[in-house]
Amino acid sequence: MSDFYEILGIDKNATKEEIKSAFRKKARQYHPDVNKAPDAEEKFKELGRAYETLMDDNKRATYDRYGEDGLRDAGFSTSGPFDGGFGGLNEIFESIFGAGFGFSTNYSQDPNAPQDGEDLRLNLQITLEEAVFGVKKEVKITHMEVCDECNGTGSKKGSKPETCPACSGTGRVQQVIDTPLGSFRQIATCPKCGGKGQINSNPCTKCHGEGRIEVERTLTINIPQGVDSGSRIGLSHEGNCGKNGGRTGDLIVVLYVKEHKEFKRNGFDLYSTVDITFPQAAIGDVIEVNTIDGKRELTIPSGVQQDDVLHIKGAGVPFLGQQNKRGNHNFIVKIKTPKSLNTEEQQLYKKLFEINRNKKPSSNFIDKMKNVLHN
Repeated sequence: MSDFYEILGIDKNATKEEIKSAFRKKARQYHPDVNKAPDAEEKFKELGRAYETLMDDNKRATYDRYGEDGLRDAGFSTSGPFDGGFGGLNEIFESIFGAGFGFSTNYSQDPNAPQDGEDLRLNLQITLEEAVFGVKKEVKITHMEVCDECNGTGSKKGSKPETCPACSGTGRVQQVIDTPLGSFRQIATCPKCGGKGQINSNPCTKCHGEGRIEVERTLTINIPQGVDSGSRIGLSHEGNCGKNGGRTGDLIVVLYVKEHKEFKRNGFDLYSTVDITFPQAAIGDVIEVNTIDGKRELTIPSGVQQDDVLHIKGAGVPFLGQQNKRGNHNFIVKIKTPKSLNTEEQQLYKKLFEINRNKKPSSNFIDKMKNVLHN
């Protein structure tokens, strides 16, 4: 199994700037345009997977705990940004770090080179039960697909784009700018063809020359056990399709868990309150309580106090990637003072009060009892 930190040559506490710097250095070393070794392409793809994982806080946290298998179990995409191909070094570095971070090389970007499609985001709300036990959800999305009328060319059947006469197909034109310091030459995007290098004289009527059309699809999303608000699930190649044969983007599903009417969640533990009477608090009891799994028995120990916390182990939320390991369900004890007493109850409480009259009133139990009897 690959070690992403080892691939990038960094330690596990590396900052994002250190990750970027390490990736830039390694990518220059292993890019297939530079390195002709047989395994250079695979190493370059590994670099992409390592970089993409460690730069995403959610992916990195999951990877640190559970490794690559944990990423897959949590629903993250493990296909790197270069698994579907890659362009020149300048294209890669400018797309990741911004303009100005490329290398001065002899490689020029083809204006008609493959362009990756955009990633899409879908916010999806689920219930606490669905987050705990996992669920399959059907959702509708709208994304861009290759136009089936022109097969992505953007031109009517039987016609082809023409070379742009303004830039001779390069997609760029040279401009001279006069300034007080002298004249400067700069390369700019060709205004006539928009940098494509070609003019589409007979555009496809279905996609209007774009080569892509908007399509609605129904997808089934497999939500694993133990997810929480903010958890992300990546669906590879369900984003917008690329241009000129470029890689299709991914669909990123961001989960939001509805607030439950009875249970609260903290990490992998669940919390709720349990109401008991004074006699149950003093003597103890076994009562039936609600859990996310249904009705369970909870033992009330004798002498339990207000706001004490009782536990049912393993009745909480499953750990991501560890289906047999779960958190606890914690019950916060609330001792209910009776608002009215019948004659028999009053006699019993008075007798109990008389028994404890000579004891030091250090117990909240006795203090509350006095208030009951004097009201």
